Amino acid sequence: MRRPRVAPFVQLVRVVAVAAIAWAGVGACHREPRTTIPRPVPVPSVQVGTCGSPGHDGVISAAPRLDRADRDLNGDGVPEAVVVDRSLCTSEGNCYWNVFVMPAAGSSECARYAGTFEAGALEPLATKGDENMADVRGYWNLHGGRLLLQSYRFLHGGYHLVEALLCKRSTDDRLDCADSEH
Repeated sequence: MRRPRVAPFVQLVRVVAVAAIAWAGVGACHREPRTTIPRPVPVPSVQVGTCGSPGHDGVISAAPRLDRADRDLNGDGVPEAVVVDRSLCTSEGNCYWNVFVMPAAGSSECARYAGTFEAGALEPLATKGDENMADVRGYWNLHGGRLLLQSYRFLHGGYHLVEALLCKRSTDDRLDCADSEH
């Protein structure tokens, strides 16, 4: 029996229709990449361990809006100067906290720049680094309920980043953190 001439045309239309539907499905699943503009990382005006002036040195802008959060980090009874320039804080509340080791009252020594903590919040820890300086944990807020926990330790005259963990807040408000050792 002879087939009508329309059948190959109908078959072609079906193939094209299926291909068009598949292509549309792929297009619907495709997301345009978000454009991210890299932020320049602020550079301190003085080197770690050198003399500096809180409010003028460290990571600071040309027109600073200063706040202080001084803490005695080494237990000597003299609070270390912890200074933040609010004009450099991000929309997520992350800031650059400059730390200065202050000399004892009446001393001829200068305030030494000890480094900068990058965080929205700071937590002094019970563990200690060189010169009996407390380790400090910084909480850097990311988008989508995620945050970066950064641990700083005082070594060789200044604070250094020694560990970073990516965490996400779970539904019961606990932090679930990625373990880099596994």
